[in-house]
Amino acid sequence: MTERFTPTPEDKFSFGLWTVGWQGKDPFGDETRPALDPVESVHRLAELGSWGVTFHDDDLIPFGSTEAEREAHIKRFRQATEETGITVEMVTTNLFTHPVFKEGGFTANDRDIRRYALRKVLRNVDLAAELGARTFVAWGGREGAESGGAKDIRLALDRMKEAFDLLGEYVVEQGYDLKFAIEPKPNEPRGDILLPTVGHALAFIDRLERPDLFGVNPEVGHEQMAGLNFPHAIAQALWSGKLFHI
Repeated sequence: MTERFTPTPEDKFSFGLWTVGWQGKDPFGDETRPALDPVESVHRLAELGSWGVTFHDDDLIPFGSTEAEREAHIKRFRQATEETGITVEMVTTNLFTHPVFKEGGFTANDRDIRRYALRKVLRNVDLAAELGARTFVAWGGREGAESGGAKDIRLALDRMKEAFDLLGEYVVEQGYDLKFAIEPKPNEPRGDILLPTVGHALAFIDRLERPDLFGVNPEVGHEQMAGLNFPHAIAQALWSGKLFHI
C-alpha cells in the first residue's frame, strides 16, 4: 500500500468492536470465527492506523458478568486504549440481543423491562463518560411491533420520549460532556421499527425536553432499506444541525 493510502490516526478512522469482532454468525448458522478479545482488537486497530473505537456494552462486558468481572474487563480495555492512544469516541447499548428485549426495551409493554432497559443504558452512559466518549448512539432495534395489535404506537412513542428525556436530564445533572445520536433503521429485525428513517428521528427529537442534546446517526444501508436516498438524508441532518455521528 502506498504511503498516500496508509491510514493514520489523523484520518480519524473508527471501528466498532462488533464489526472487527464479528464471528460470522447469521440466522441460519453458528459462528464461523473464534471470538476476538476487545483488547486485541484495540491493539490491532492501532497498528493499522485507526484513531478510534466504539462498542456496545455487551461487546466489552459479556452479558451476565459479575461486578468484579465487569470491572476487570473495563480495566483491561482502558489500559489498552491508554497504551495505544486509541480514542473511545462513541458508546452504545445493546437492547436487542437478549430474549428479554424480544418485545422492546424503552417501549416494552412490560414496565419491569422498560425500567431494566433504562438502568442498562444509564450504567453504560456512566461508562461512556468515564472513558471519554463524546457521543452516545441509540438504536432501537426492537422498539416497535410485528403486528398492529401488539402495541399502542402512540403510547410507545410516549414511553420512548420519557426514556430519552430522562437520559437527557441525567447527563445534564451529572455534568457529562455527552450527546445522543439516534440511529434510524426500518424493517430489520423488527417488522415495524419506530423511528425508521432520519426524517422520523428528526421529528421525534423536536418533541423532546432537551432537543439540543439529541441528533442522528445515519447509516447508509438503513436509509437504502427504506428505499430512500442516503445523501439526501445526510443533507437534511446537516440542514437541521443534527448530524451528530455517522
